Amino acid sequence: MSFAKASVRDAPVEGRRVLVRVDFNVPLTEGRVADDARIRAALPTIELLRSRGAAIVLVSHLGRPRGVDPALSMKPVARRLGELLGERVALAPGVVGPAVERLARSLGPGELLMLENSRFEPGETRNDPALARRLAALADAYVDDAFGAAHRAHATTEAVGHLLPAYAGILLEREVRELTAVRDDPARPLSVVLGGAKVTDKIGVMERFLEVAEQILIGGAMCFSFFSHRGIATGDSLVEEEGIELAGMILERATRSSCELRLPVDLALGRKLSADTERRELDGVEVPEGWMGLDIGPRTAAGYANAVATAGTVFWNGPMGAFELEPFASGTRALAEAVASAPGKTVVGGGDSAAALEAFGLADRIDWVSTGGGASLELMEGRELPGVEALLDKQAVSKQ
Repeated sequence: MSFAKASVRDAPVEGRRVLVRVDFNVPLTEGRVADDARIRAALPTIELLRSRGAAIVLVSHLGRPRGVDPALSMKPVARRLGELLGERVALAPGVVGPAVERLARSLGPGELLMLENSRFEPGETRNDPALARRLAALADAYVDDAFGAAHRAHATTEAVGHLLPAYAGILLEREVRELTAVRDDPARPLSVVLGGAKVTDKIGVMERFLEVAEQILIGGAMCFSFFSHRGIATGDSLVEEEGIELAGMILERATRSSCELRLPVDLALGRKLSADTERRELDGVEVPEGWMGLDIGPRTAAGYANAVATAGTVFWNGPMGAFELEPFASGTRALAEAVASAPGKTVVGGGDSAAALEAFGLADRIDWVSTGGGASLELMEGRELPGVEALLDKQAVSKQ
């Protein structure tokens, strides 16, 4: 698929300072990075800029701090990036300010500076033009490689892109290409697997794929909104009340669509959301009182696996159950193994789905694992992403 935005590959960066928005919103455990996948995903862009003699100023958010929070400092992220690069990465004392400007100006070709957590600045999430101007003062050009934050109109993802020559990073460009190819030009048949807890999170994607997919396979707790709409007992299962009416709308639209919408036909139940709870398999979907559905059952898993095996393209977003609890991991594991073994094109989006693939050791068998959760869903819906729209158009650059 073509990509309409200017790429960092074509950017004149030699001898220039480049502000690079990365998505280093990674999990921390005891002050260390617990999963560095997002850091590693940004390395191709960083290495390309260094090889071309650019000085690099990195900026990212981490978590959701309310003001400055030492527990969410970028220090462990800078340490891990340094380990991956084999050298120390300096951490600025803040996001903007005179001291940060001095450090940025002192950078030589190939050197890096990481700014502090962008959300330490209250203007970040407000897309504050004043903060964007101070960020723009740190560099001569801007590269957005943070696909996972591209759906947010924030100062570091959108506003600053209008103040500097703005280019797409290697990761962001690949993400857009891979996901739009699934949405707009998939190999047929297209099977879409959607899990997770909330219909409201996936409603736009379901509406879109009812028009273009051959099958939509539903798992996770959001299936209980569909069952509730049909008057099927859900016991103590997690039911998103706001999703019940939306589920009904999707069911009605499915009757007028050539796309087959499939729901679980059996379930794995537990007394509570805990690894040590009593587990029971239910041949059906009527959940008794005192029980909650925590995974799809074996018949559903086998049926979904067969559908994936015959697909030309598979898009999967959201686990089939509470896979983080071993007694209820089998449905998600079976689906993950089926996607990993599928002969067609396989694309997985969403943090939980990616985490499941990593947990089961299957990530390297998927054609593309997206780093964006909300961003991948919004792109699949056909919505414009502010972080992408702010970049220079390729056509405009080619005419310069």
